[in-house]
Amino acid sequence: MGIATQRIGAALMRRPTETNMSEHILEADYVIVGAGAVGMAMADTLAAETAASIVILDRRARPGGHWNDAYPFVRLHGPSVTYGVNSTPLGNGRIDAVGLNAGLNELASGAEICAYFERVMQERLLPSGRVTWLPLHEVGEDGVAVSLVNGMRQRLVARRRWVDATQADTQVPATHGPRFKVAEGVTCLTPTELTRWRQPAAGHVIIGGGKTAMDTALWLLAHGVDPDTITWVRPRESWLLNRANVQPTEAFAVQTLTAIVAELEAARDADSLPDLYARLEAEQLLQRIDPTVQPTMYRCAIVSEAELGQLRRITRVVRMGHVQAIEPDRIVLDRGEIATTTRHVHVHCSAGGLPRGPAQAVFQGHRIVPQYVRRCSPAFSAAFIAHLEATLDDEQEKNALCEPVPVPEVPLDWLRMHLQTAKNQARWSQYPDLHDWFRSSRLENYTWLFSRPNVQADPTWKGLQTRLKAARDPALESMAILLRCEEGMQEVDDVASAMVSSASQPW
Repeated sequence: MGIATQRIGAALMRRPTETNMSEHILEADYVIVGAGAVGMAMADTLAAETAASIVILDRRARPGGHWNDAYPFVRLHGPSVTYGVNSTPLGNGRIDAVGLNAGLNELASGAEICAYFERVMQERLLPSGRVTWLPLHEVGEDGVAVSLVNGMRQRLVARRRWVDATQADTQVPATHGPRFKVAEGVTCLTPTELTRWRQPAAGHVIIGGGKTAMDTALWLLAHGVDPDTITWVRPRESWLLNRANVQPTEAFAVQTLTAIVAELEAARDADSLPDLYARLEAEQLLQRIDPTVQPTMYRCAIVSEAELGQLRRITRVVRMGHVQAIEPDRIVLDRGEIATTTRHVHVHCSAGGLPRGPAQAVFQGHRIVPQYVRRCSPAFSAAFIAHLEATLDDEQEKNALCEPVPVPEVPLDWLRMHLQTAKNQARWSQYPDLHDWFRSSRLENYTWLFSRPNVQADPTWKGLQTRLKAARDPALESMAILLRCEEGMQEVDDVASAMVSSASQPW
């Protein structure tokens, strides 16, 4: 069913070939291609901080990007308070009382996120009178938007810039089918199709090692599936972030700052990359499902300790590389094969996730390409880039303030992301107006940690601040050395010297 669904979707996405349809011209200051989290965060900030007119278009019927295509049980990995757009809170600020996220800030569901972005569009952006929304449209390199419903063509003209928010269009199983062969008679479902499957299974086979696979495993366990009947084809082990340390709200202030300090102290004291990961794991800053297997993947995935405990219940883990084909009686992998049957349900969880293209300049003349400017922070990064567009004129200056932070893939990217984020923050610290914007930004959840009122007399807080200041610069120097040792990159020296020599604020 998954493959058929994808083929139908691909057919629907093809642009009409008719050339005799009338072509209208639609002009605005900005044309934003993509209405996912990045496109919406950009539009929200531009609408709030400028008088610009904006056209937003997307091939989907509703704003929200890949959340419209995701499986029904998907939730944010991190707290709702860190996601969305600057103007509108996501969620109710609730701390979950039950479930695997109990005791931590709430996690919005996929349905809640889609409803949230629809509300932002209908109640904030469109009522401004300066935003035009084109759902179910595709645009080509010629700048012509084509309706996927009636074939109507509109030539889009951006007086200032085009914003390409499609770089962040996450690949999910419902839209990106398996890259392995599936023989006739084999049941291979997407996670969405799994929730609708009503036939008994001899067992379940989860294919993939990322967060979608983890979510699927948790869903099966929550619905009473015996973990001994689950086979998990996990080509790579991943380092995972501990959700308890990613809680930037008042109730968790000490806990969050403690984690930041521990992270820097681990980096400062590490004498090798394995030693760094061992220290981070010992402090429960990084986690892995199987403590006996060295991770070769890191993608900013976040889990709670309760979720980790559940995932460890599945012990039938296959580490023989990627699946090449599923036959009626066997699964063929890179380094061997395992038995299966036509009575097993195989779940495709191996879509690519967030695309990982080469870094490029964010501001490119008539074009903006939003990318991470702080580690693991797509919504904040987009809002920040829009703020620079709204307040600064010099393109070189804007690019210097938002050098792209790499989208992570491998464990070494933990270092790369930290170093580039620190380099960006050092530059931001030279702009008092940016600090003011951070303090007022809903998506910047950490600046307040260093300026909380009525905490100066708190000895615990004061001690953490002292440790932070003592660890920060040595930690960054150590990270740069470790990265240079791994990559042999001389330019890492320049990154380290730029960061340490800057009179940067701790934020």
